[in-house]
Amino acid sequence: MSGTQTDRVPGPEALGPRLARLRRDPIGMLTDLTREYGDVVRFKFGLEHVHFLNHPDLIREVLVTSSGKFHKGPGFQDLRRVMGDGLFTSEAPLHHRQRRLAQPAMHHSRVSAYADVMARIAESRAARWRDGERLRVDAEMSALTLAIVGKALFDVDFEEEDGRRVREAITVVLELFNRQRPAAVHAATDAFQGAMDELDAIIYGLIREHRAGPDRGDFLSMLLMARDEDAGSADGGMSDQQLRDEAITLVLAGHETTALALTWTLYSLTLFPDVEEELHREVDAVLGGRTPTYGDLASLTFTRMTFAEGIRMFPPVWAIDRRLLVDHEIGRHLLPAGSVVWLCPYVTQHDPRWWPEPERFDPLRFLPEAEAARPKYAYFPFSAGPRLCYGEPFAWMEGTLVLATIASRWRFDLAPGHPVEMLPIGTLRQRHGMAMDVHAR
Repeated sequence: MSGTQTDRVPGPEALGPRLARLRRDPIGMLTDLTREYGDVVRFKFGLEHVHFLNHPDLIREVLVTSSGKFHKGPGFQDLRRVMGDGLFTSEAPLHHRQRRLAQPAMHHSRVSAYADVMARIAESRAARWRDGERLRVDAEMSALTLAIVGKALFDVDFEEEDGRRVREAITVVLELFNRQRPAAVHAATDAFQGAMDELDAIIYGLIREHRAGPDRGDFLSMLLMARDEDAGSADGGMSDQQLRDEAITLVLAGHETTALALTWTLYSLTLFPDVEEELHREVDAVLGGRTPTYGDLASLTFTRMTFAEGIRMFPPVWAIDRRLLVDHEIGRHLLPAGSVVWLCPYVTQHDPRWWPEPERFDPLRFLPEAEAARPKYAYFPFSAGPRLCYGEPFAWMEGTLVLATIASRWRFDLAPGHPVEMLPIGTLRQRHGMAMDVHAR
C-alpha cells in the first residue's frame, strides 16, 4: 500500500431491478453504470463483490502493471470444464511454462507459412456462393475459420471424414456450452458429455499419430517438439494431457472469435458503403483479382484497419474478469482481496473520450498518428500484458487475408427485415445469426 488516502468506491447500494437488466443486457447496464458513477463502480452480483473498471490507466494496472496480483475470474473457471489447463485458463507457474513451450509454434516464420492455407480455404468457401444467394454469414465464417484452424493445428482437412468428426464434435460442444453455461459445466447433459468424449478421443488419436510420425508442419507438431526442463514430463516436452488442453483451447477459442469478428465486420460494411468502397479499391489495386499471399499483407493496410475497427465495434471477447489475490489500491480506491474485477472491451472501446462518434465505423481510427494520440489501453480486444492472447498474430493475419479474399469477389447486403442484436454470452455472438444476401462484384 502507498499510504495515500483511499476513497470509497462509488456504486449502487443494491442493483435491485437493475439485476435483471444486467443479466439480459450486460453491455448496456455496464455502460449506464459508468455514466452514473464514473470509471470505478462497485456493486454486488450474486455472492460476489464486483468492481467494474473503465479507464485505460486502470486497465493497464490490472492486465499489465499489477497482473501478478490477479488470477482469472469466475467466468473463466467454467471454461476449465472444456479447455482444461490450456493457456486461456491456466495460472502461474503452469501458464508461464506452457507459454514458453508453445511460443515457437506462433513464431513469425511458422505463422507466415499458413497465409496460403488461410487464403486458399477462404477462396474455396467463397467459391460455393452464388450471386444473389441468401447466406447465414455467421455459419459460413464459422465453417471457414474452423477449417483454417483444423489445417493449421492438426493438418486435418475438415471436408474429409476424420475432419468432419472433429468439426461435428466441436460444433456440439460450443453450442451446448454457450447455450447452457454455467449449467452445462456443473451438470453436463448427455449430449454435452458425449461430444466432449468424442472430441477428446479424436484429439488424443491425433496426438498419437503425430508422435509416431515426422513433423507435419502444423501447430501440433511444433508443440510436440517443444522442450522445457520445467515442463513436467521426463523428456521436457508436453504430456498428452497438456497437448490436449492446448489443442482444444486453440480450436475452440481461436476459430469462434475470428469467425465472429469477420461476421460483425461484414455486417458493419453494409451500413457504411463509403468504407466498403475504399476497401474494394484497395483489394482491387493490390490483388487485381488474384488470391492474396503473405507478401501482400504489408500493402493491405486499409483492409487490416477495417478488421481492427470491426473488432473495436464488436469485440468477440467482450468482457474480461479477474479475481484479486491481495488487497490492492487502484485509482485511489482500496479493493479487498477476493474482489472480482470486470473489464469490458466493448464499453471502453465505445467510450467517446477515446473514440469520437463511437458508433461510426471508421477504419482511419487505426492510422498510426490516430493510434499514437490515444491511450494504449483504450483498445484491448486481445487482452494485454502476460495474458495477451497467444494467437493474436495468427488472428490478425487470418482476419486480413480472409477479408481481402472475400472483398475482392463479393459484397453483402443485410437480408431485408433481418433483426441484428448482440448476444453477449461467453463471446459476443449474434442473437439471430446474420442473414445476408451476397452479390458478385
